[in-house]
Amino acid sequence: MFGAGGGTSSYREIEETDVILLWGSNARETHPIFFHHVLKGIRNGAKLYVIDPRRTSSAQWADTWLGLDVGSDICLANAMAREMIHSGLANEKFIRHATSGFDAYRACVEKYALERAELETGVPAEVIRQTAHAYAKAKRAQICWTLGITEHHNAVDNVLALVNLALLTGHVGRYGSGVNPLRGQNNVQGGGDMGAIPDRLPGFQNVENAELRAKFERAYGAKIDPKRGLHLSEMFEAMERDELTTLYVLGENPIDSEADRHRAVKLISGLEFLVVQDLFYTKTAELAHVILPGSAGWCETEGTVTSSERRVQRVRAAVPLPDDVRDDMEIIYELAKRFGRNWGKPDAQALRSLSPMHAGMSYKRLEELGGIQWPCYDESHPGELYLHSRLWREPLIGPRAPFSVVEFEPPVDELNEEYPIRLTTGRHLDSYNTGEQSRRFPSPLRRAATLDLSLEDGKRYKVCEGEQVRVSSRRGSVLAPVRFDPGLRPGLAFLAVHFHDEIATNDLTIDAVDPKSGTSEFKATAIRIEKCVENSSGPAPDRG
Repeated sequence: MFGAGGGTSSYREIEETDVILLWGSNARETHPIFFHHVLKGIRNGAKLYVIDPRRTSSAQWADTWLGLDVGSDICLANAMAREMIHSGLANEKFIRHATSGFDAYRACVEKYALERAELETGVPAEVIRQTAHAYAKAKRAQICWTLGITEHHNAVDNVLALVNLALLTGHVGRYGSGVNPLRGQNNVQGGGDMGAIPDRLPGFQNVENAELRAKFERAYGAKIDPKRGLHLSEMFEAMERDELTTLYVLGENPIDSEADRHRAVKLISGLEFLVVQDLFYTKTAELAHVILPGSAGWCETEGTVTSSERRVQRVRAAVPLPDDVRDDMEIIYELAKRFGRNWGKPDAQALRSLSPMHAGMSYKRLEELGGIQWPCYDESHPGELYLHSRLWREPLIGPRAPFSVVEFEPPVDELNEEYPIRLTTGRHLDSYNTGEQSRRFPSPLRRAATLDLSLEDGKRYKVCEGEQVRVSSRRGSVLAPVRFDPGLRPGLAFLAVHFHDEIATNDLTIDAVDPKSGTSEFKATAIRIEKCVENSSGPAPDRG
């Protein structure tokens, strides 16, 4: 939409905005440092609207919680847009000056009346109306989202629907207003910035652009394939066609993190050659032909990390590497040498000459300033606090920001009499993604692995808290103890993704993939629940 994959705002702006839409994100648990900025914003008078199927710990801080049905985000966003347009709240001056495609967009959202949205989303029409008016009328407003938006079969369209709201109201390109994806892991932003994307060179430069590619070829002394590569989901599809037979996995654990674990195990087990480079002996490493023991990113490595606000920060090794371990980058450089290419010594700063948005980020400046937000074009540039101010300039500099026509589509895994409950997934404060870096060690904060249900569903299925049940989907089944969560509505269940030794959540989830982004629909699985014949009652799990 805007030409660069990064949040448009800084964390400071969250503290000084007027309205925050936290959409598909339990930031209180999954991004706790960011949520401290949200709390400062609330104390400074900001109104918080949380849009989430669960009444999460984040929603408990909200002025309004919009408890929508899983997968109905586009319907809700389009209905809000229609209400803004019909109420005269669209920023017509900004739309004319800075955007394109508005007429087609307006025609698309016209059929999303509040009454239809209430039926499709489960959110009362009046609540949708009030939220739309609050966002549109605010002087400054932010939309922040995470995996609750992106782990769907139509993930990109979900994001486009939210960006449309910002374009409709002009809430982008100004201090205090913006659209911000909260990254799912530390330094995900930095990985993308440095070219860990199938069609991009470092600095989001298109690999298919011959002029840009030539610049890197001169620096690298090697030809670069002009064709885009494969993202992870496409890699698995290529494995199924026997077109990908060798895989090098670095700091990733797809056996535990991919939707449909049975398929992932089958395909990875069938590879001719699998290399795993990691800190721990993961489930994926168990299948490897070669294991390369890697370093710990935060305490054993030199370099930089980039946060969700585009801030690049210097990282220094705090402890020496163990005797039998090498730095991850050293391993890669040594492999290159074995392949006949001498890359010299790793020098991250050398990339500044190739990536204009990092040009002014010397290590010296990063240390002096405590980090710099990209883009930073030279060593006199302070970095950009917020992006896309060009959209407000007269005359407009660069291309217009396009509206996108996106239509509501329900989840792929349909509910029926056999599978009547909607399962959604997520993370807990006390663990980290698949748990490889957190569940190996004792923690007083750790929750037990449970299937969370509403009290109404507990009564419906005649199960008690702590009682073991069998959870089944169209792909597999797991055993799980029940925990009652007052934040869940009837018909909605929740499983965390951390506890694969106890509950393999991805035995259940569907690998319906968004063709644009490659993300799977982790958030919307159809399940059924059955009481076990032999139940282990045991103590009730800790509520945390």
